[in-house]
Amino acid sequence: MSLYFTDLDQNVRQALAEDLGTGDITANLIPAGKQAQARVIVREEAIICGLAWFNQVFKQVDPSVTINWHCEDGMRVKPNDLLCEIKGSARAILTAERTALNFLQTLSATATITASYVAALVDSDGDSNGVGHSKTQLLDTRKTLPGLRLAQKYAVKCGGGRNHRFGLYDAILIKENHIMACGGLFQAVQTAKQQQPEVLVEVETENLDEVQQALDAKADIIMLDNFSIEMIEQAVKLNNNQAKLEVSGNIEIEQLARLAATGVDYISTGAITKHIRAIDLSMRFHFI
Repeated sequence: MSLYFTDLDQNVRQALAEDLGTGDITANLIPAGKQAQARVIVREEAIICGLAWFNQVFKQVDPSVTINWHCEDGMRVKPNDLLCEIKGSARAILTAERTALNFLQTLSATATITASYVAALVDSDGDSNGVGHSKTQLLDTRKTLPGLRLAQKYAVKCGGGRNHRFGLYDAILIKENHIMACGGLFQAVQTAKQQQPEVLVEVETENLDEVQQALDAKADIIMLDNFSIEMIEQAVKLNNNQAKLEVSGNIEIEQLARLAATGVDYISTGAITKHIRAIDLSMRFHFI
């Protein structure tokens, strides 16, 4: 199983538990043997993501429910496109409806905004990053919905972005408070390299002097936090391809082309996982 789906079963169990509680007392109004068919329609253009979570909701509610998909994760869809058809117990479909749609609309939202950011990453000639003309890559952050870290990072991938670290356990990112506690930037980077020699070390910098300290300490990745365009350009020259450079801090989609034109390696933003608007989906029923 892919790393992204590690928490899938738990995600769905927790989501169903908060919605169902002791049981769906409204669905119990429907005769137990009543069957239904349902169709999920998308109301707006989107990049779809979350099929596995949607499927798992129905599997946990009633594994006899069948789902026939007309799309797949990462596919761009248009308004009124049919996403899937569902058939089975009317009670089960109505019980699972909201939780399943919540996962699909939220993860599709992350994939969709990511795709829009990736499309905005253009080089100085106006060519799209999607066809490989810009070396700058879009990264996500740890600013994800609690409990949905892996799911949202999967959605970022579906939207064409790249994952930054998954948590505090798989990469070192030294920030301002770490630097202060360790007695300085150089000392913090050196300690990190001594303790975790096999792990890439990234350090956050706030000015060009700190960029030079990071280079002297041989940091692998240098984050340029809230740098102006002019400072970024100076940092790129100072760096001279010694380390990877990442731009971060209040990134707006309108800035992406200009930032990429400086020649930095990465642009990271929490907007693609936290500034999201759920995709408009509709489930239409036909009772048999």
